[in-house]
Amino acid sequence: MDYYRKQRNYGCRIHDQYTYMGMKTIVLENEKIRLSILVDKGSEIFEFLLKSRDLDFMWLTENGVDNPNRYLPTSSDSQSTFIDYYMGGWQEIFPNGGVSSSYLGAQFGQHGEVAHMPWSYTIEMDTPELVSMTFSVKTKKVPFILSKTITIHANSAKVDIKEEIENLSEVPLRYMWGQHLAFGKPFLEPGCSIRLPENIKVIADELDVPEDQSARVKRGITHEWPWVEETSGHMSDISVLPPKGAPSEIVYLKGFEDEGWYQVENTRLSAAIRVEWDANTMPYLWYWQEFGSSTEYPWFGRHYNIGLEPFSSYPTHGLSEALRNGTAGYIQGRETRTFSMSATLLELKK
Repeated sequence: MDYYRKQRNYGCRIHDQYTYMGMKTIVLENEKIRLSILVDKGSEIFEFLLKSRDLDFMWLTENGVDNPNRYLPTSSDSQSTFIDYYMGGWQEIFPNGGVSSSYLGAQFGQHGEVAHMPWSYTIEMDTPELVSMTFSVKTKKVPFILSKTITIHANSAKVDIKEEIENLSEVPLRYMWGQHLAFGKPFLEPGCSIRLPENIKVIADELDVPEDQSARVKRGITHEWPWVEETSGHMSDISVLPPKGAPSEIVYLKGFEDEGWYQVENTRLSAAIRVEWDANTMPYLWYWQEFGSSTEYPWFGRHYNIGLEPFSSYPTHGLSEALRNGTAGYIQGRETRTFSMSATLLELKK
């Protein structure tokens, strides 16, 4: 932290003097939006606020934000360890997506490993017209550096993100890489809608239904967005969010061109979020749905939220499964791969 960096209370600004729940926190803001980032915990974005409405688009779980240093996990299960610290919001997922998995002798936990690691940061630009910061992390189990640069401009509700992974070894490596965005109240509610490009396919993987739960979407087949065949045989439009209590599940969307995009709209609030990304690097979109039907750990029927998550690979069953189905990312020794995306908060016309 630069104690002598010029302070500013107008235009674009960076606040790097804060802690939240004892964790180093960066706040980026301008006239329209505020973005709060937990540097000490995965560079998680736990607030994405539209100032004109005092409306936060990031989902916050009932447990909220907590500092991993304040709580010792009481289970050896990596999934529950991740969930115990999970606060909703927006995480970077790399190099394993989903459940515990092994690769080249390394054992990864749930969504391991950068989501719970402390990151470094550098201020790239700090002016009233533009602020830009680079966050970076070095993985422990496999030899990678991941960096991302977050930029906002004055009088804009758009956040631009550019990322890079670098293989620090001579060994070709495989990976899963994704953006774990989750939306919930106060923005998300039944009746919200999801807009996507045309000709999107819906993959309903048979691995994704727990034995103690029923699925809404028929498994083992590919559907045409937004209409899916339910297990009952009826057709359902999954672009419109159902009432609370509908089955909770996950499906995977594919068929995006070079630039993927989606838009989640709440017409009652006249508000929306639009996410655009490089679909060559992340060709899949995970659509996680938690509508309150999960009455056991960890949700206990208390939540209504979705995740719409650009990913390099699928399903949420770890790197070993992505290797088996051929969707795992590939990088040569000493090679770098780049990715870009943006997220924009919108006020819809009534």
